Parts: sequence; C-alpha cells; structure tokens
Amino acid sequence: MTRQYQRIGRMIEAEIETGTLAPGDRLPTERDYAERFGVSRTVVREAFIMLELAGQVSVRKGSGTYVCAREEARYTGVTTSPVDALPEADIGPFELLNARQVVESAIAASAALLIPKSDLRHLQQLLDDERRALDEHHSRKLPHADADAADRAFHLGIAEASQNTLLHEMATQLWDQRHRSAMWQQLHSHILDFSYRENWLADHDVILARLRKRDGDGAHQAMWQHLENVKTTLMTLSDTDDPRFDGYLFNSH
Repeated sequence: MTRQYQRIGRMIEAEIETGTLAPGDRLPTERDYAERFGVSRTVVREAFIMLELAGQVSVRKGSGTYVCAREEARYTGVTTSPVDALPEADIGPFELLNARQVVESAIAASAALLIPKSDLRHLQQLLDDERRALDEHHSRKLPHADADAADRAFHLGIAEASQNTLLHEMATQLWDQRHRSAMWQQLHSHILDFSYRENWLADHDVILARLRKRDGDGAHQAMWQHLENVKTTLMTLSDTDDPRFDGYLFNSH
C-alpha cells in the first residue's frame, strides 16, 4: 500500500526529474504543497523527510529545503528512482504518532480501571528513572538513550497494566515500528537540545496521576494530550520554513 507521504513525495520527485524543480531551487513551502495536494502539513513534512533520505533535497539552515545537485548516474534511465529504493513499509513519523495516540489513549483508559498498586509503584519508578536520565543528560551531556528506554517502558507498562495481552502486543508493535523506522530516526537524528523532554516527562506525571485516581476518562485525555504535545513539538522542531530552524534534524553529518 502506498502511503500518503510516499504519493506526495513521488509527485515532488517527478517535478525534480522533469526539471520543473531544478538543482538549487528552493521547494515551495509545506503550506503551499498542502493546499495544492489537499493534504495536511504533517504529510508534506513526511514527504520532505523521505526526499531528504533519498538524497533528492537538502536543508539549509534557516532558509528552507532545496533540490540537490543532479548525479548523472541517476538520470541514465538504468537506475531506479532514489525514492523507490527506500523501504516501502516505512511509516511516516506523524502517521505513527497518530496511531499511537488512538491506541494508547484507549489503553490508558482501560488500565485506569484495573491497575494494581504494584504497577503504580513500578510506573513511578520508571518516571524516576526517566527523570534521572534526563538530569544526567543535561548535566554531563550523556546520550539520552536511557531516557528513551524509560519512556518506552512507561508507555508499555501502562499497556501491560491493562491486563489485555492483545493491547500490550499492539502497543509494543507500534513502539517497535518506531525503533525500526528510518523516517523516525531521520526526524530525531541531530536534535541537540533535549529540553523539550522535560515537558513530556511532566505529561507522564499527569497520566500517572489520573491512573492513581482510577480516572479512565482523565487517563484517556492525559495520554491523548501528551501525544498531541509530542506531535506539536516535533512539527515545530522540524519546520524548515521557520527562520529559527537550525537544520539539526536533517543534517546527516
């Protein structure tokens, strides 16, 4: 199945291949493409990430997205499109976040009604671990892998507390897809400032508070808002049309 971002990305690639967009040209803004193709800006953002992974476009600091210089071998008619060489099954990061938002919010609501005190204590320990990992990263500039692991463990701990093995498996599959996704890794690869993670940790505190109160509706809303905050933060950080964009997300070196 062709994903929306792939369809849009191939349309933009066709403009590059035919010369409508020449090497060095600045791509139209995401808003322009969204209006032209009748899709959301998140889909266009994913298409840009795909084209960047394929070496078709590059990002200039605080300036925008530009068509890369042509490589003669790619235009002989012998080689396949660089976009076609990318993994067909890769899910766009914002599409993946939306799926997680639907699934994990429902899981949180279910878990709130069933979660035992032992699981509540375990989730608190995971948040403490995440907080320590973030403190270590900020103070000593250590990799944030430990915070990522605690983040995953917290979300999957809630799924396990739902006492529904199928829901737990669904949540695990979504997180595994995140781990395998080249699109997701590209989105995150060069973020140097992780201060936004403190906000996500605060969201986790709210979710846990709702679970403690056995508040199913509140847990659903808290998880939904958390993942909405994640989407908004990542859209802001990777906005190449914003003059404050620093290019870290898209630089490969």
